[in-house]
Amino acid sequence: MRGPILAMSNILFLVALSSFSITSALLLTKPRQVYIVYLGEHAGEKAEEEILERHHGLLLSVKDSEEEARASLLYSYKHSLNGFAALLSEEEATELSERTEVVATFPSEGRWSPHTTRSWEFLGFEEGVVKLNGPDSSSGRRLPPGAEAGGEDVIVGVLDSGIWPESRSFGDDGLGPVPARWRGVCQEGDSFNRSSCNRKIIGARYYVKAYEATYGAVNTTNAYRSPRDHDGHGTHTASTVAGRTVPGVSALGGFAPGTASGGAPLARVAVYKVCWPIPGPNPNIENTCFEADMLAAIDDAVGDGVDVMSVSIGSNKPLRLADDGIAVGALHAATRGMVVVCSGGNSGPSPATVSNLAPWLLTVGASSIDRAFISPIKLGNGMVIMGQTVTPYQLPGNKAQCLPNSLAPEHVRGKIVVCLRGTGLRVEKGLEVKRAGGAAIVVGNPPAYGSEVPVDAHVLPGTAVSMADVNAILRYINSSSNPTAVLDRSRTVVDVKPSPVMAQFSSRGPNAIEPSILKPDVTAPGLNILAAWSEASSPTKLDGDNRVVKYNIVSGTSMSCPHVSATAVLLKSAHPDWSSAAIRSAIMTTATTSNAEGGPIMDADGTVAGPMDYGSGHIRPSHAMDPGLVYDASYQDYLLFACASGGAQLDRSLPCPASPPQPYDLNHPSLAIRGLNGTITVQRTVTNVGQQGSSLYSVAVVEPLGVSVKVWPSSLRFSRASEKKSFTIKIEAAKGRTGWRANGQFVAGSYTWSDGVHVVRSPIVVLVA
Repeated sequence: MRGPILAMSNILFLVALSSFSITSALLLTKPRQVYIVYLGEHAGEKAEEEILERHHGLLLSVKDSEEEARASLLYSYKHSLNGFAALLSEEEATELSERTEVVATFPSEGRWSPHTTRSWEFLGFEEGVVKLNGPDSSSGRRLPPGAEAGGEDVIVGVLDSGIWPESRSFGDDGLGPVPARWRGVCQEGDSFNRSSCNRKIIGARYYVKAYEATYGAVNTTNAYRSPRDHDGHGTHTASTVAGRTVPGVSALGGFAPGTASGGAPLARVAVYKVCWPIPGPNPNIENTCFEADMLAAIDDAVGDGVDVMSVSIGSNKPLRLADDGIAVGALHAATRGMVVVCSGGNSGPSPATVSNLAPWLLTVGASSIDRAFISPIKLGNGMVIMGQTVTPYQLPGNKAQCLPNSLAPEHVRGKIVVCLRGTGLRVEKGLEVKRAGGAAIVVGNPPAYGSEVPVDAHVLPGTAVSMADVNAILRYINSSSNPTAVLDRSRTVVDVKPSPVMAQFSSRGPNAIEPSILKPDVTAPGLNILAAWSEASSPTKLDGDNRVVKYNIVSGTSMSCPHVSATAVLLKSAHPDWSSAAIRSAIMTTATTSNAEGGPIMDADGTVAGPMDYGSGHIRPSHAMDPGLVYDASYQDYLLFACASGGAQLDRSLPCPASPPQPYDLNHPSLAIRGLNGTITVQRTVTNVGQQGSSLYSVAVVEPLGVSVKVWPSSLRFSRASEKKSFTIKIEAAKGRTGWRANGQFVAGSYTWSDGVHVVRSPIVVLVA
C-alpha cells in the first residue's frame, strides 16, 4: 500500500466484557405462505395459455373462487419444469399434494446468497483465454475449435443480486450482434432501463413476488426494485464468469493491480435478480433468495436460451431432492442442455455442510490462488509477523470476539486491538474497535482456520494473521508490561507457495442427503478474488462505510462458482453438441489433486486435503477442453437415481420401479459407497470424445485403505468418436479389515483411464454406514 507509516501504538488483546446479539422477527404473520407445487415434466408441447389454465384449475380446486385462485398465483412455470408457486394455507398445500398429478408440494424457502486479476492466470488463462502451456505444450494435446473464442456465442445466466451495468467489465466494444436465438428481455425498473442492456448484458429480469409475499414491499433504500445490483455480490460473480478484459484495474487504492477479466470475456450475460436484503438493523449485510423466485428465473432462462447458469446461492439446511427448488429447476434445465453450476457453501470446515447436492448440479468448493496481500506487523520485541490486508489505511487474555457494543472505550482507546475470528463478521469487529476508539485491529485465526487469511477492507487500519502468528503476538503481549507494535505498509505479492490450498470456510462433504454422491464435485479459486462491484455498496457493506469502489476483493464459494461456470461456457463454445452431463464430467475427470509445486493439495490447517474437501480436485480448464472420455447421463437416469435416493418420484409419467438401481449405479464421474459390507459391483459407461479416431485406454487403480478394487476389462479400445464402452468395478472390504473407519470418516482412492495423452480420473470414496 501507498502512504506513510504512522506512529507506533500500544497493542492490547482485549477481554470481551459483554456481548450484543441482534434478533429480528417478522411482525406480520399471515395465514398463508408461498408454496411450490411441482408437477414434474411437461407432457408434450403445450401453449403457455393452456399450461396457465391448468395451473389455475388446480388452484381453483382448493380455493373458494376463481378470483381467489388467480390472485393467489405468483408464478406459472411453463418453459422447463411443470408447476407453479402460489399463496396457500397448510391445509390447501396438503390437499394439493394428494392429487395424483402433483409430484410434490413444499414451502418456498429463503436461502442465503453470500456463500479477477490473478485467478484466471493461475488457472492457465491469458487475459481470459485458455492456453496450453507448461507440460501441456509438448504433450500432443490440442485445443478444440472454439476454445480460444472466449465464448462469444454462449449465453451465461447469473442467478444473483443483479448487476451494475456501468462497470467497464460489462462494456460491449467489439462484440458482434446479440445471438439470434436469444429470446429474453431487458426488464425495466428502478434506475434500470432498456439502455442498461447492450451486446454484453443482453438481458435482465428481476423476481420479487415470493420475497414480498413474506417480507412485504422491497425497501428501495437498500435495494433497487429492478435488475440493478445494490449489494455487489451479483456484479462480482457476473464479472468473474464473463467480465470483459479491463487493463489497469486494482482494488482499494492499489491492491491486486493488473488486467481484470472474466474466464469467458466474450460470453453474453443474462441477469436474473432473485436475491434481496433481509429486513433488520443492517439489511445491507445479508441477502435472501426465495425458491419460488429462483424457480421462475431458471424457468425463464430456459425459455430465453441460456446455455450455462451460474448460481452462487445455497441452502442453509439439507433439502430432499423433491423439496429443493434449485435441484428441481436444474433437473429440467439440464434435460434441455443447460449446465447449472452452484456454490457449495461457506460452512466449513465442519463435515456434511456442503449444499446443492443433486448429481446433475456441478457443485464447487473454494481454494486459494498464488497471491497474497502482505502487511508486516513489527512487534516491540523486534519480531516481525506477516499479516494480510487490503485495508487502505496505515498505522506506523480471554478470547475477544469484538462483537458489536462489546468493547469498553476506556480499555481500547488508542490501542491496537487483537480480536479472534469466529462469531460475527470480520469487518464488524473492525467497526466495533473504531467505535470504541481503537487505533487499529489485528484479526487472528482460531485453530479451526489455521493459515487461511481472508483479507478485508477494514474501516480503520487493520490486518489479519494466521493461528500460529496470533499465538506469537499473544505470547509477546503476555510477556511485556508495555507491548507495542507498528503496522507497516502492505503490498501485493504473487507466486505464493503452496497453492492452491483449500479454504477452511469451504463447506465439506459428505453429502447429507445422499452420501453415495460425492459433493463438492470440484474446487476452484474462491479466496481473495478481485472482480467488479456495485457502486451503491461500500466494500464492507457496513452502515457508516461510505466508500465507493468499482472493484472489490471478496472470498467465498460464491467466487469459486463462476470460475467453474466460465469453464463450462468455454466448453460449451468448443463442444456445442455436448450434454450438460458430459461438460460436468470433463471438468471433474480432468481436475487435479496436486498443487502447483507437485505436492498434495492441503487444507489451511496444515493437513492433507481429500475428496470431502475438493471432490475430484482443482479445476484445470485447458485439460477439460479435451478430456478424452466422458460419463454421460440422461433424464431417465436421474429419475431412477432419485427413486433410489429416498424414493423421490420426480415425474409421475415415470413411476419408480419396485427395485430401483442403487444411487451409486448412476453413471457419474465419481464413485462413493456408503457402508461397504462385503462386495459391491457397479458399472460405468464412458463415451470417446478424444480427437483421435482410434485409441486404447488402460486403467490404473489406487485402492482406498482396507478396500480391494478391481476393474474389468482393464483396457478399452475405441475406433471412432462418440463410441461408448462399459466396464465393471468390483469393490470389497479386504479380508481381515473393515475397509472404513467409524464416526463418519472415510477412505479414498481412485481409478484412472489413460491413453498416454488423456488422463481421466475418478475418485473412489468409501463411507461408514
